[in-house]
Amino acid sequence: MNIGEAARLSGVSAKMIRHYEAIALLPAAQRRGNSYRDYGDQEIFELRFIRRGRKLGFSIPEIGDLLALWRDKSRPSSEVRRIAHAHLQDLEIRIEEMVSMAGTLRHLVDACHGDHRPACPILDNLGGMKTSASDGQ
Repeated sequence: MNIGEAARLSGVSAKMIRHYEAIALLPAAQRRGNSYRDYGDQEIFELRFIRRGRKLGFSIPEIGDLLALWRDKSRPSSEVRRIAHAHLQDLEIRIEEMVSMAGTLRHLVDACHGDHRPACPILDNLGGMKTSASDGQ
């Protein structure tokens, strides 16, 4: 099948398919006599694998490692688990940081009068000025 059909079946745009081939995340597709790329079920599976990995927030190198492990039928599942666990820990740290940021921003929004006056603790905080709301309390 051509790249347009592969894109439709996998949910990955043709542009991203070309990109994944260019960075060797996906092996270069076989070429037909007319030089068009030719994709099969294996490539569609791997494109879906990549798409799902990206939705879970895995980096391109992590997905490359996971794909290599998937392709290796004698792989140790401990290595797959290690990669996923490290990614999970990173996500949990980022979530904690985002919750903290949201709390600080919520406090700043609540402290801003939002009226015709120019005084604004949000801008003061962004400018590095000490405000009663800058510490998130």
